[in-house]
Amino acid sequence: MDRTTRLQDPACAIAQALDVVGDWWSLLVLRDVARGLHRFEELRASLGVSRKVLTERLGDLVGHRVLERRPYTDRPPRSEYVLTDLGRGLLPVLVALQDWGDRWLMGDGTATATASADSTEAARVRALVGSRIPVLEGLDPVAATPWTVLYCYPGTGLGAAGVPGAAGCTLESCTYRDRLGEFAALGATVHGVSTQTPAEQAAFASAERIRFPLLSDGDLELATALRLPTFRAAGTARLKRLTLVVDAGRTVRGVLYPIPDVTGSVEDALEIVRRLTLPHDRAQNG
Repeated sequence: MDRTTRLQDPACAIAQALDVVGDWWSLLVLRDVARGLHRFEELRASLGVSRKVLTERLGDLVGHRVLERRPYTDRPPRSEYVLTDLGRGLLPVLVALQDWGDRWLMGDGTATATASADSTEAARVRALVGSRIPVLEGLDPVAATPWTVLYCYPGTGLGAAGVPGAAGCTLESCTYRDRLGEFAALGATVHGVSTQTPAEQAAFASAERIRFPLLSDGDLELATALRLPTFRAAGTARLKRLTLVVDAGRTVRGVLYPIPDVTGSVEDALEIVRRLTLPHDRAQNG
């Protein structure tokens, strides 16, 4: 990889950043490490890259302190690769690239908080069924109960942003609040996730008497780990509205995306939990 940019333009932060992650394999390695793939063979299988290329890119990223090697076995000696603080600082870059690709390359350039049901973006989200949510540094969206209903929303108070699909976050949260007992009766915990600050979420929860956790993905760890779709509003990356049903083993068992009906999606999430709970109960009692 060419290392001349630092000398050519020492005052340009873009050139300096590209000197570290300007190779496309490096960005894809970071994407997959953020998704929870930490070991060499996992990364090679996901990327379909040669051992030589992967070894070089991992070495570069470790050398630039974007990744850190952590031993996981002594005999034979093996290490896995994890993001450093410097590496986690690149998560918004990955999210911005995905957002740009979804909007301008796979979409028609329209800023929207949703997607068409037959879009590539919707297919990517629905493909999360069967995948596992990795353990994250900043937040853990998965509860210890048999099921977690994880609804992602753009943010409260965004109705004036004029972005299609962004309005309805307050109604969605309040509908979950009003039906929380039905979810609890099925062994499901409800968590809301947005990129708003914890202070903003706490103020909203207090005003609307929300009795379940609202989690902040302001650092975009969850968005990057699951490649969740985003859009920008009020100068901030926002999660598009979607719902995941996750089991206690952190495996995604159900997905709702796109969501054309905010209140109807709460009933749809409840129906997914009901459907999953029936065979689960039979297995427990059988």
